Amino acid sequence: MTAYKSGDPTTLNRLYGRAKGKPLRAGQQALVDTLLPRIAVPAEGEVTAEALFGHPCTLHFEIGFGGGEHMAARADMLPDHGFIGAEPFVNGVAQALVHVSGDNGARQPLGNVRIHHGDALEVLARIPDGALSFLYLLHPDPWPKARHAKRRMMNDGPVNLFAAKLKPGGEFRFGTDHAVYLRHALMVMQRHTDQFEWQCEKPLDFQKRPGGWPETRYENKARTVYGHEVWHFRWRRK
Repeated sequence: MTAYKSGDPTTLNRLYGRAKGKPLRAGQQALVDTLLPRIAVPAEGEVTAEALFGHPCTLHFEIGFGGGEHMAARADMLPDHGFIGAEPFVNGVAQALVHVSGDNGARQPLGNVRIHHGDALEVLARIPDGALSFLYLLHPDPWPKARHAKRRMMNDGPVNLFAAKLKPGGEFRFGTDHAVYLRHALMVMQRHTDQFEWQCEKPLDFQKRPGGWPETRYENKARTVYGHEVWHFRWRRK
């Protein structure tokens, strides 16, 4: 994940974490070589719906999409909307490309997805203010040690950037199965009540995954393998 200097959401400190894991399978590498260049977010310039999809549309942005299950399911669910996903881990990008291409047989190829292999906040900074309707941060790296807290994506600098890019009434969705990160995230968001309104009236609102929120492989593993409780949060941009 990327950490930004507090108070300046556009200043990059460094990109943390792995960029590559086990070698890609031949089919995955072929998609990285051929499909990714066709649907990649441009390296420079404003990132707009018109630039990416050729027409105005409702824009969604997912930070660190993992294997791309959530992004692909949402894009399939909302074919008239445009989806932008950013992920620094090439193995996750390759898995997402399988979903987007339809090679897994689960759905038709998705023409409403654009992918950035790299730093999410660099792309987010190039999106016009107020252009996003949805922003997703699902199961980010928790960096559980106190000395690494500044590396967490949920910090004041990035949250200010989220607020700037979401339109009024836009929705920020956050999910985690890590108790330390949960407490940290709520503490950070409590400092941003002038920008965000928590969409929660009762505990069940964050203890149960809402409708229209597809489960990721990571979330399923957290529940079934590790026995973790998973929390789901929704904030509305004021």
